[in-house]
Amino acid sequence: MKRFLPWIIGAVVIFVIYSWVKGINNTAVTLNQTVEQSWGDVQTAYQRRNDLIGNLVNTVKGAAEFEKSTLTAVIEARAKATSVTVDPSNITPEQLAEFNKAQSGVSSSLSRLLVSVEQYPTLKANENFLKLQDELASTENQILTARTRFNEAVAPYNNHIKTFPNSLFAGMFGFKEKAYFKAVDGAEKPVEVKF
Repeated sequence: MKRFLPWIIGAVVIFVIYSWVKGINNTAVTLNQTVEQSWGDVQTAYQRRNDLIGNLVNTVKGAAEFEKSTLTAVIEARAKATSVTVDPSNITPEQLAEFNKAQSGVSSSLSRLLVSVEQYPTLKANENFLKLQDELASTENQILTARTRFNEAVAPYNNHIKTFPNSLFAGMFGFKEKAYFKAVDGAEKPVEVKF
């Protein structure tokens, strides 16, 4: 029995190390999937906004001929925002900053459009317009919630892969730190609308 004892101890040690490394990898995989799901929720919220913008622009266009430059800015910002894509498995701060910048252009253009609409009482009273305006406000809240949940999903993932000794194995398994959503430059200032 004594001659098998080193083999038994060696097998137990190998099994413990295997289980430990497997746990590090599987936890990172699970957390990464949560981040990717949260990113999908962010994209879904932005897609909803992009879908509504077309309806809003058409409603406004049909009800009043005004501020063509504002309508054009909304359409262009929407097109630019939909052209920026981010790979959820490898979200870098640069990709997120570019995505954020494009989306803030949409938000800014929409704000100018909605404020300029205040000059048109018949449009403000239009039931379709009011419904679209409410939908856009709801969508902006969904975007905020989705972005917050994305950041909440990134935090445990980053903590898991950056803490020692997990950090030793995370790189070997291809896990990289994910970027957080941050406010765009100038977000602390209110949107200035000029007529």
